[in-house]
Amino acid sequence: MYAVLESGGKQYKVKKGDIIYVEKLSAEEGASVEFKVLAYGDENGIYTGSPYIDSARVLGRVIETKRGKKITVFTYKPKKSCKRKMGHRQWQTKVEVTEIVPDISSYA
Repeated sequence: MYAVLESGGKQYKVKKGDIIYVEKLSAEEGASVEFKVLAYGDENGIYTGSPYIDSARVLGRVIETKRGKKITVFTYKPKKSCKRKMGHRQWQTKVEVTEIVPDISSYA
């Protein structure tokens, strides 16, 4: 079974036991978190929501919150001798998917 969840404006396809990096969550290490489910699939087929499946959910456990890899941003204006180099490190939360709870009404 897999699910497509949404967190921080991004979508992730996950299975039970997957470890994903999402945008920073306001949860402590070891806390459980719940995500909105856009779609999920199993041996019976694929189920989608509009936009979410209300009774389905993905549960996860926060492992750690840290900063990601540094990216370099370089901006310039041609022929103007105007250049600027910046760096940025985004905060990320490492989450382990512990359980996928499907929508029971879809099996009826």
